[in-house]
Amino acid sequence: MPIRTRPAARAARLAAAAFLAAAALGGCAKKAATTRPQVGVTLLTEAHVFYQDLKRGMQQAADSLGVDLHIVAGEWDLARQTSQVENFITQGMDAIVIAPVDSRGIVSAVEEANHAKIPVFTADIAAAGGDVTAHIASDNAQGGRLVGEFLARRLGGRGKVAILDQPTVMSVVDRVRGFRGALARYPGITIVAAPAVERGLREVAKQKTDNLLQSHPDLTAIFGSNDDCALGALASIRATGKSGIVIVGFDATPEAQAAIREGSPLLADAIQYPLAIGRRTVEAIVARLHGRAVPRLIPIAVGIVDRDSLAAAPATPAH
Repeated sequence: MPIRTRPAARAARLAAAAFLAAAALGGCAKKAATTRPQVGVTLLTEAHVFYQDLKRGMQQAADSLGVDLHIVAGEWDLARQTSQVENFITQGMDAIVIAPVDSRGIVSAVEEANHAKIPVFTADIAAAGGDVTAHIASDNAQGGRLVGEFLARRLGGRGKVAILDQPTVMSVVDRVRGFRGALARYPGITIVAAPAVERGLREVAKQKTDNLLQSHPDLTAIFGSNDDCALGALASIRATGKSGIVIVGFDATPEAQAAIREGSPLLADAIQYPLAIGRRTVEAIVARLHGRAVPRLIPIAVGIVDRDSLAAAPATPAH
């Protein structure tokens, strides 16, 4: 399919971007007379609270920096997300942001945008190829290490652990890598299974946990690679009445925090800051449109919450 762009319109918006960035950074009160930069954004989903917050962070930054965002979501459908990127290319967007549905599957769409000379940014989830100007995301490997170390201490260095994985999502690949690395320091801990949970869905995670409890009756812990996985595991454990199994998760959504506070088997969560990811993404785009160098990787630090930390100071994502 031939790629149609609008060079004149894009050139005008690039000039506007330079003006707006200078105005924002220098405190200038004048408004640009030309068209505002247009940025196409395709998220993994808008159903998850994490992406709702990421979207809100992007919009807040765009409003303050004079950028128009066109936000859609792939909703776990690679063909749909690829089509969304192609539409952004046809419309001659000044930049494109992708939170990939499938890190490998989205590469061809990234390469189409590269061919059209439109800078591509990835937020939260990385693409496995193509030329990406900058990737802005939580330090997922750090988060995996944090919950892995917490779990190892809680288990006293001994136990059998399962991972509810999402191997097609690069951010989760990093989380699991960090988690495995932390547990590797404890020879008394064995990872006995790592079933893939399609789309990270809670009901799928519950089914996978049901199977794990039958096939590994001596299981002592589960790592949910997102909070729907962790909460699905919690639902399975509660339904079966199984005791002695603990869970750690990733995201620290309000529902997961509530489960941690009440003393459930869900003991701890890595906490991300999606508002900050959204803001930093738009700031990187404006910098790039202004002609400034942008780091290829912009990591956003994560933390960890447990019952004690939540009781001491309720965990609220940084704004």
